[in-house]
Formats: sequence, C-alpha cells, structure tokens
Amino acid sequence: MIHSLFLINHSGDIFLEKHWKSVVSRSVCDYFFEAREKAVDPENVAPVLQTPHHYLISIYRGKLFFLSVVQNEVPPLFVIEFLHRVADTIQDYFGDCSEAAINDNVVTVYELLEEMLDNGFPLATESNVLKEMIRPPTILRSVVNTLTGGSNVGETLPTGQLSNIPWRRSGVKYTNNEAYFDVVEEIDAILDKSGTTVCAEIQGVIEACVRLSGMPDLTLSFMRWESERVLSFIPPDGNFILMNYHVSSQNLVAIPVYVKQNINFFETGPCGRLDITIGPKQTMGKTVEDLKVTICMPKSVLSANLTATQGNYTYDLATKVLVWDIGKLNPQKLPNLRGTLTTQSGVPKPEDNPSIQIGLKIQQLAISGLKVNRLDMYGEKYKPFKGVKYLTKAGKFQVRT
Repeated sequence: MIHSLFLINHSGDIFLEKHWKSVVSRSVCDYFFEAREKAVDPENVAPVLQTPHHYLISIYRGKLFFLSVVQNEVPPLFVIEFLHRVADTIQDYFGDCSEAAINDNVVTVYELLEEMLDNGFPLATESNVLKEMIRPPTILRSVVNTLTGGSNVGETLPTGQLSNIPWRRSGVKYTNNEAYFDVVEEIDAILDKSGTTVCAEIQGVIEACVRLSGMPDLTLSFMRWESERVLSFIPPDGNFILMNYHVSSQNLVAIPVYVKQNINFFETGPCGRLDITIGPKQTMGKTVEDLKVTICMPKSVLSANLTATQGNYTYDLATKVLVWDIGKLNPQKLPNLRGTLTTQSGVPKPEDNPSIQIGLKIQQLAISGLKVNRLDMYGEKYKPFKGVKYLTKAGKFQVRT
C-alpha cells in the first residue's frame, strides 16, 4: 500500500525518509513542491496528488508535511488517517511533533515506523501497544543505551496483542482511578458585511485521559446529542481521542461574537478609514478570551495610524498583515479599533475590501450545546472519578467587509 514516507519541513527540505517496499527517488516530491508553490497557505495544498506513476498523499501537522508515496489506488482517507496516527505517536512519545524533536530521536522514530507499517500496510498503531514494544526515550535510558549499545525495542510481545482487545494492555493498576474528558469544539464561520451568517459549522473532538485499573467497560452518556445518546467503549490506557464529530451548516450554529466594521478606501487621496468593534453574542455567560483580529490588507496600504481602546495592534509592512491582539473581551466596555490607512499615491483604489479573520477561545463552553451527562462503568467494582472540561475556539472565522 504505502511505499515510502517523506517528512518535509516548512522550508521545503526533506529531513527524513522511510521506505518499506522499495526505494522511491526523492525526485517524486517535485510534484508536491510544485503544488506547494502554487498554494497560498500550507493548509491549502491538495492532500492527494497524482503523478505519472504514483499517488502522493499528504497532511500538514506542526509546520511539517507528512508525504506518503502510493503506487496503486487506495482509499485516500485510510492513508491520511495513518499519517495522522504517525504524527500523534511522535507527539505522544516526544511531547512535540517538530523537526527538532524528530531529529533528536531519529533512531526511535525509525523503530516506530518499522513497527507501525509492515510491508506497506498498517500493523501496530495504538500507543499502548507501541510503548510496550518500543519504550519511550528517557535521559537515563539514552545513557544506558549509549554505554551498552542497547536499544529501546522490547524483548517480549505486547500483552494486548495476545487478546481480543489489542488497544489495551492487561494488568493495569492504579491507586487513583480517574477519567478525564476534554470536549473541544472549533467553529468555522463566514459572516457578511451586515453580520448575517453565510455559513457556519462546528468540528468537535472528545479527548480522553483514562487511568483505570483492570479492564473497565465504560458508558458515557450525553445531553443534547440527538435525544441523549450514549457511547460504550473499553478505553485504552492513558491519552486517546474518543470521538470526532461534525455539526454541519444545515444546523443552527450559535455565533459567539458580533463584529461591527467599516473599512473604506477613498477614490481621491492616498487614504482609507478603518473602524472595528467587537462584542459578545451567544456565549452563554462565558468570557471570550485570546481574542485576536487579523486583516490581510491590499498591497497598496503603506501604513496604519490607528487607536485601540483595548489591546495592541501591529502592522507588518512586508506581509501587509494587520493584527489586533485584544485578549479578554469585556462586555461592559467593548474594544474598538479605528483610524486611518495610508495608501500608495497614484495607485487605483483597491477593488475589494479585505476580509477580517477572528481568533478566540471560550473556556467551559461547547458552542453546540453538547454536554457529558454521566459516566457508568461495568466489569470492575470500584467507582472512578470523572472530570469534564469544555473549550470552544475559532477555526476559520471570517467576516466579510
């Protein structure tokens, strides 16, 4: 299935490659580099590219491209999911999915890739199984391996591989039995100039950290998920993603903030005006934090002379990007940014006004209304402690001007 994997940094350099079936020349990545140059942002590179002899399937994580080379037709989402598993495993092992972390632990990375894929097909992708086969690096273990010539590879087969529940190792014991769940929702929205919602949707994920003894069978019940549905599962040990979900634009999605804005460029004179005010809308009484406004100005804008009632703003002349970092939103005193924009003389007025990108976070709120009701456990006699946190943040939140 997967012939080769190339890891490419933000500068376009290949800093790691792994081949399973046969060695594929690096020149195959030229097709990917061409697509990267044409894309405005790294996230906009097409995930699937067709070449005369191969398919290139990639993801972008942590300012790195994970590029797989496939010779035959395969379900692209299957490969994309595997690439995300590779990135998640690197994050779990080394605490950071970055070029520096991979280069510092390159031997362990190759060992992991060797176990995760067998002759091009996924084999062991669960974190618990991998950690029994390849022990996570520590300073002491690295010193011992250097002196003795040893490795992080385990000598015994993981206990989970011998059962019908390979994602959970056997014989787990904890003094404190706890289960924590983080409900994280990302809202993507487009608002028109009047503030009316053009489209809005939510990407949600439930991240779990479960440390329970034995072999618990858990049932998690929810409020406001199509008439209080439940999830039944036997959890892996430690951190994992329990569920991803999507609220489409066909549903009524709450918009947490409103934006009153006016950006104008005048026909006569090298000048323009900007006036932006932001306020809370549907936050269920929660505080909006890390509020940030980003505007990609037309190339003719030379400078910005603005006054912010809250926070600070910066204008990068090279990239033509205006960033207004507001911080925490105060409903009693709404933040406002206004002033003049100086444009290049002799240049026609910009045809289109720039759009406004909004960034924000709201703690202890799931904007979809999803709530965890209770946690029930079967198969074990103790009573676990349950903790739930909620977070709403902006994804691609755009306001047209």
